[in-house]
Amino acid sequence: MTRQIILNAFDMNCVTHIVAGTWRHPESQAARYKDLEYWTDLAKVLEKGLFDGLFIADVLGIYDVFGGGPDTALRTGAQVPVNDPLLVVPAMAAVTKHLGFGVTAATSFEHPYSFSRRMSTLDHLTKGRVGWNIVTGYLESAAKNHGLNTITPHADRYAIADEYTEVLYKLWEGSWEDDAVGTDPNRPEYADASKVHPIGHEGQHFRVPGIHLCEPSPQRTPVLYQAGASTRGRQFGAENAEVIFIGAPTKEVLREAVADIRARAAAAGRDPYDVKIVNSHVIVTGETETAARQRYDEFRSYTDPQGALALWSGWLGTDLSQFSLDDPVEVTDNEFLKSSVEMFGQGQWTLRDFIDQHAINVDGAMAVGSAKQVADELQEWVEETDVDGFNLTNVITPGTFVDVAEHVIPELQRRGVYKTEYTEGTLRHKLFGRGPRLPETHRAANYRHVTQEATR
Repeated sequence: MTRQIILNAFDMNCVTHIVAGTWRHPESQAARYKDLEYWTDLAKVLEKGLFDGLFIADVLGIYDVFGGGPDTALRTGAQVPVNDPLLVVPAMAAVTKHLGFGVTAATSFEHPYSFSRRMSTLDHLTKGRVGWNIVTGYLESAAKNHGLNTITPHADRYAIADEYTEVLYKLWEGSWEDDAVGTDPNRPEYADASKVHPIGHEGQHFRVPGIHLCEPSPQRTPVLYQAGASTRGRQFGAENAEVIFIGAPTKEVLREAVADIRARAAAAGRDPYDVKIVNSHVIVTGETETAARQRYDEFRSYTDPQGALALWSGWLGTDLSQFSLDDPVEVTDNEFLKSSVEMFGQGQWTLRDFIDQHAINVDGAMAVGSAKQVADELQEWVEETDVDGFNLTNVITPGTFVDVAEHVIPELQRRGVYKTEYTEGTLRHKLFGRGPRLPETHRAANYRHVTQEATR
């Protein structure tokens, strides 16, 4: 069977996600992010277009590095104000049948016990169409506003994430046996207490003695997403993630990253293709190349370089206002900066380079052209890098996704590389075609029976 390309829509519960300034475009609905109808309308657009899922980013802090404060982020709406990504999912699930939902939540600021219940609830309400994007957090402001003196060091954040996921796997996979609950009205009890087990977790960072509060949901463990670009992040993803996001600007950079992740997954005892890898892409398209170029120029006229620099300063942990436009940006000990500079490729880059080249495609690659040209490019990326698909950043919302659905997806379908209908079942089954549960080769499978042993 011809390899089928994955397409996710990428958004955030705020007015400016990645492309600063374009919320002011007359077609943009981004300022309606506070309205539930914005999200239900978006979900309908995406399902009509046969998108695989909607991936919702999130942060729990403010971008206050640029210029030494939050003013620029506030002026440009750069991921602030920002609402909770999880709360809009049930409404979108109610107006769709197949669309998947990936929500971002950090392992640094919420206890795994309460988080396990929130995700199981979503998995129940969506009938198994939810995924969790595992992040460790990177904003100093988030750490301080959650009572920490500073952001936890990079290596320590991943050590916490290792134990955090262990606790979740025990709760989701092992606390309740498959037949612990019965809904037969003639059955005297709802749950068989002998088949519900406390996990008895005693770790360095977390102590969770009891049972999972929720009965098993359709997938038990939500589909696991991850986007760590550092060496440690890639290793964590190779051991845990089912879908990994990359922000590679070139095929060469992406090819190396994909090969490295697949090799790490194999070394962890997994099938390398049990990890779906998608690259961040911006698509600007139209009826013709000329129309697409005109649309791109129009979008670019609305972009706000200051907002982009505020975002990048937060991502890098480096105040970019200290550099003149033509100063080379130096690599420091900051892990995010190291990995980000690597993603730009070899050589030095300046703020002027960044503004000129990345006014719209701030993170990842970009395709501008007719449906045929964009489809050609996407196919080339898949064939030449072994990537599975693309996470599509919106320039305007929902317009970016409408354009892709109306122009690019039909062209991909004509070529036999994109689905013409949804597969029935959970998000995991739609992605991998083998049912709702994680495979036995996944790390989580180690915790399916350990709690039963612990109670004897």
